[in-house]
Amino acid sequence: MTGVDPSRLDDQQLMKELETIHRTRHDTLLYGSNDALRVHNERMAQLEGEYLRRNPRRLVSSGRTREGARERGCGETTAPRTSST
Repeated sequence: MTGVDPSRLDDQQLMKELETIHRTRHDTLLYGSNDALRVHNERMAQLEGEYLRRNPRRLVSSGRTREGARERGCGETTAPRTSST
């Protein structure tokens, strides 16, 4: 395994690791070797799995579900709507 076991990270460290790995994802996909991408995938899965384990009741935006996407229709965003009155 590369890096510290996610279960040993405190919440702040875990979030920092998640932010870093998500920030580097695109470049790894486009320019990394197959081995680099495999390691990146494994580490991201470990970190995300730990986050989900710690936050089983995290807030889920209705716009980020399949049903919410269907209700939104084509061309609409997931941002909350504001009243124009």
